[in-house]
Amino acid sequence: MMVPAALLLLGALLAVVAPRLLARADWPDREPVVALWVWQCVVAAVLLCCALSMTLSAADAWTAVRGQVFASAPRPVVEAYAWGTGDSWAAATAVTLACGGLWTGTMLVREVVRARRRHRLREAEVLSRAPLLPGEEPDPGRLVVLEGEQPDAWWLSGSAPRLVITTAALRRLKGRQVDAVLAHEQGHARARHHWLLHCSAALAGGFPRVPVFAAFRDEMHRLVELAADDTASRRYGRLTIALALVGLNEDRGVFGPCPTPEAHVPQRVNRLLTPPERLPAVRRLRLTACAALVPVVPVLVTFMPGLRALG
Repeated sequence: MMVPAALLLLGALLAVVAPRLLARADWPDREPVVALWVWQCVVAAVLLCCALSMTLSAADAWTAVRGQVFASAPRPVVEAYAWGTGDSWAAATAVTLACGGLWTGTMLVREVVRARRRHRLREAEVLSRAPLLPGEEPDPGRLVVLEGEQPDAWWLSGSAPRLVITTAALRRLKGRQVDAVLAHEQGHARARHHWLLHCSAALAGGFPRVPVFAAFRDEMHRLVELAADDTASRRYGRLTIALALVGLNEDRGVFGPCPTPEAHVPQRVNRLLTPPERLPAVRRLRLTACAALVPVVPVLVTFMPGLRALG
């Protein structure tokens, strides 16, 4: 049966071509929210190709699986898939893809466990440095100030999410810059960006030799920051959030000639100070709709023999 092979070929094609096309495009920095959606649709399509290929390969290799998958399908539809033409190949493909699926789930669970452990440690650190008064309950959304010589600010999620900021950052940030930082971090929280980061890290960590997953992880880290910058700038202005970024990062050497792990910060500041023109609404809608259709293609390939039989 050729459908599982076609699905694997389609998945490989998407994994190779889509990252290159997105890397060459000039619009992701202009529309980071749309770019986030496009990346999610591409990765979902690649994973869907693998899952559907695994299902059909297992159905081709084992009659019991075929009976479960096509239990309610008409007889012409079942016969249209030409079962039993590659038993050994189908079984090997199904087992390999199933192992890949289990490994993906394992990596995702590991990433979530690690993230929760980091969150608990950070929450315990904040509580030890800024303990609650007797009878005081955690106040969601409140500002927690910590003594610190390094300007820093982060969003502490959980049942009572809070913005944590150091005294050095308060001394450095002026006017509404603290509010802009708060809006930036709240933008991350409202959009659930942490889940995108966890999923992309799990896929890249589990399959380091698959370029699409490594590119997905790198772009998620970059695009979520751009999207949160735009969220804050709509309320407080681009200059305000740009100055806040400079104030929080100028002591870390990120604006020097030497590359640093925070090398994206100067690019974010430049983007805020010289904002690119947004895409027209019609083009944004067209990109969103086209991206939503990408995961539909593997489904159409899967059902094509059955649809032809019914037709």
